[in-house]
Amino acid sequence: MDTGRRALWQEEPATRWRMPDPVRTAAVRAVIIVAVTLIQAMVAFLSTVTGSWLAFPAVISTVASTVVATWGVLDVWVTRQVWVQRNGVWSQPSSTARELRRERRRARRQRRREARDGSARADRAAA
Repeated sequence: MDTGRRALWQEEPATRWRMPDPVRTAAVRAVIIVAVTLIQAMVAFLSTVTGSWLAFPAVISTVASTVVATWGVLDVWVTRQVWVQRNGVWSQPSSTARELRRERRRARRQRRREARDGSARADRAAA
């Protein structure tokens, strides 16, 4: 039963690969920590402006949260680097330099094989 209207939800292919699970987990953790830190900073600022008793503890906890948020963001970076180092990177399309190295390697092996076969023939002829 086609009504001729466009569907409300349409699947589109992703333009980028999905982040690896450990990296995504670290990124979500970092975003939550940074959000809480920003809220604490606003509370500290507003408490300081109003002269509330909450200002001093809020400022102290905001400073501590800033350190933790920095640590969380660095954790995302380190986790990503470790993931890339352990699992490698898929280059799409495959590098042309890799193909050139393959060709040079084949040519070198061929030259070695020919040199070895030529010296073996010379040895047999001398014997």
